[in-house]
Amino acid sequence: MKTFVIAEAGVNHNGKLKVAKKLIEQASICGASAIKFQIYNTNELVTHDAHKAKYQEKNLLSKISQHEMLKNYELKFIDFIEIKKHCIKNNIIFLASVFDLKSLEVFKKLKINKIKIPSGEITNYNLLKAIGKLNKEIIISSGMSKLKEIESAIKLLIKSGTKKNKITLLHCNSDYPTPVKDVNLKAMTMMKEYFKIKIGYSDHSNNIEVPIAAVTLGATIIEKHFTLNKKNYGPDHKASLEPKEFNEMIKNIKNTEILLGTIKKIISPSESQNIKYVRKSLVASKKINRGEIFKITNLSSKRPGDGISPMKIGNILGKKAKKKFKKNEKIII
Repeated sequence: MKTFVIAEAGVNHNGKLKVAKKLIEQASICGASAIKFQIYNTNELVTHDAHKAKYQEKNLLSKISQHEMLKNYELKFIDFIEIKKHCIKNNIIFLASVFDLKSLEVFKKLKINKIKIPSGEITNYNLLKAIGKLNKEIIISSGMSKLKEIESAIKLLIKSGTKKNKITLLHCNSDYPTPVKDVNLKAMTMMKEYFKIKIGYSDHSNNIEVPIAAVTLGATIIEKHFTLNKKNYGPDHKASLEPKEFNEMIKNIKNTEILLGTIKKIISPSESQNIKYVRKSLVASKKINRGEIFKITNLSSKRPGDGISPMKIGNILGKKAKKKFKKNEKIII
């Protein structure tokens, strides 16, 4: 599979290491390239009185603050050590998004090769600068962002020390689930041309058609929220795919890669065997005597296509027949 598919575990482990490990196992079985978790320090990320987003209010149906909610799902450094080990054991790449400078220190200790910058941190100057200094492979989401904000973030990462060819920009809509009318996939292709950068798509819709369509438009990375059960309690489960759905998405992405083929127009082996059956050859439209001149009025084109191509009729018109031809007999010269 050419497309790098990320199973976004996010906080769908609900703060439980046991569930995180189960997510890893299922993501690996589904065929995901990587599984991504969120490294954050609640006290560094959000104030105590910050309200939850509307989708979080709807999915949680409780009046706890965003701080309380995130604290419930925060994992410790020792948990991430276990998560990394379990990823290695299950042959799947461990990825993480980072939300604050303290968590970036945790990320560095874990020695992860790629880092994800979530949409909400695209204007976090200090964090972007610190990440840029690492010169690692960077995946950055662009939800809720204007073109100038994305441009500023990319320039800061590059100025801080990251090479442009190490950055992949993900088009994204930060609503959970994203309404289909707001997906706007063409923006992804526009950003590829505008920034001259690798592109992908971070999908928050509740279907598998959107990421598959993104692959047809050139997405090299697909990120999709992953859960064991959509009915689980938590902010992101409802906008996530369960294992069976995730596996179906990956199968469709693989098939899409195959059907996209190459930019060359060729006659495929499967169709070449049908050429002589469905193309036509020049035949006599009526009896032609030996020595008679070949004319439009005594020639026709009919199947099979194992004779002279009708495209070569110009080479025959005006010439004399060297033999007698019956009606519908293939012309030979």
